[in-house]
Amino acid sequence: MNSLTAQRLLAINHEFYNRFGDQFSATRQRLQPGVKKILDSIQEDVSVLDLGCGNGHFLHEISKRGHKQPLLGVDFSLPLLRDAESAPGVIFREVDLSQLSAVSDQLSVPGGWDVITMFATLHHIPSVEMRLDILRTVRKILKPDGKFILSNWQFLNSAKLKSRIQPWDRVGVNENDLDQDDYLLDWRSGGEGLRYAHHFSAQELLGLAGQAEMRVTASFPSDGDGGNLGLYQVWESV
Repeated sequence: MNSLTAQRLLAINHEFYNRFGDQFSATRQRLQPGVKKILDSIQEDVSVLDLGCGNGHFLHEISKRGHKQPLLGVDFSLPLLRDAESAPGVIFREVDLSQLSAVSDQLSVPGGWDVITMFATLHHIPSVEMRLDILRTVRKILKPDGKFILSNWQFLNSAKLKSRIQPWDRVGVNENDLDQDDYLLDWRSGGEGLRYAHHFSAQELLGLAGQAEMRVTASFPSDGDGGNLGLYQVWESV
C-alpha cells in the first residue's frame, strides 16, 4: 500500500473517532468477555500499557483491584480520553499509534513493560509497514519475558456487520490501492459515520508476529452472540 492511501485511511478513522467518540464510548460501557478473561489473568504486580485504550475501562478495572504497578493508556481520540480521565490510579496520554515508534522513549518504563495490550485496535492500522513499525516498537518496550495481548475484530463472522460494508468510492479511495481484506464499514448511532478496518486471519497475524520477532503462544475466539467476533492472541518475544 502506498503511503498516501495509508494516510487517507488513517484520516478516515481519525475523523470517525473524533466525531463519534462520545457515541462510541457509550456503546463500550462494559468489557467484552474476551477482555474480561484477560483481565482475570493480570496480576497486581505487573505494569500494563494499553495501546488504543479508548475510554479506559480496562485499565480502570485493573486499578480498582488494588494494582501496585504503573498503568498507562494511550489513544488519539480526545472524546474517548475525556471519559478515560475519570479512571483513578491510571495515566492516560494522547498518542497517535501510527507515530508510536517516534514517541516510544516517552512511553517506556525501566526494564520494560510486563504486559502490553492492544484490544480492537490493530485492525484500524493500515498497511503492513505501519503495523510492523508498531509491533516492533511493542517488542522494543516490552520486557524480554513480557506478554503482548491483542484482539482483532472478526466482523466477517457476522451477517449484520457484513451488511455494513460500504463501497470505497464513498470516500474517494481506489480499491486497487488497498490491501486484501481492507474494508469500509458504516456506523449508525448518533449519525452516520464511516471507518476503515482490516479483517485479520490467524495466519496473517502469525506472519506479522514472526516478522516482528515475536511468537504467538495462545489464541482464542470470543465476543458477540456467536462467541467469535474477536480473535484474541498472546505474543511473546522470540
